[in-house]
Amino acid sequence: MLKTLLFSILLAVTAPGSIYDYNVEAIDGGKINFADFKGKKILIVNTASQCGNTPQYADLEKLYKKYQGKLVIVGFPANNFNQQEPGSNKEIQEFCTRQYAVTFPMAAKISVKGADMHPLYKWLLAESKAKHMQPEAVTWNFQKYLLDEKGNLVAVFAPKTQPMAAEVIAAIEKRYN
Repeated sequence: MLKTLLFSILLAVTAPGSIYDYNVEAIDGGKINFADFKGKKILIVNTASQCGNTPQYADLEKLYKKYQGKLVIVGFPANNFNQQEPGSNKEIQEFCTRQYAVTFPMAAKISVKGADMHPLYKWLLAESKAKHMQPEAVTWNFQKYLLDEKGNLVAVFAPKTQPMAAEVIAAIEKRYN
């Protein structure tokens, strides 16, 4: 408990306070500025091209199109689980476009756990721990983090939870204060 509290305090002191403080490299070399998404819900998903969950790309794209203008999905390729995302940014982008016609923003490949964890994921984990949301750690590819229109983390979905699952749709459609 004390260790978790100290970790949360350390992250709060060192990490930006809002999702809108983050800019990340896009898979195509540009930038993704989360401040551009104010007023929209944001679904952040760590992805991998060679995972049993990879077909979720198709439903993520359906979800993105269904709620276009109200929801932004940002994919974060990561090679943290059984080396299931070994490709370069270019290879990942080509795969996502060719296999799943992905049009939602994709970030450059990052790490979502360990000593080299990306700062945005450090922030997401600190937020999920502070709000006692499960799972509190990134457990596998395709874990999903939903933020409301004000940038507050409101839900975490386990990797096996399908993007079009009733609980995901309900969380997207819910109005948050």
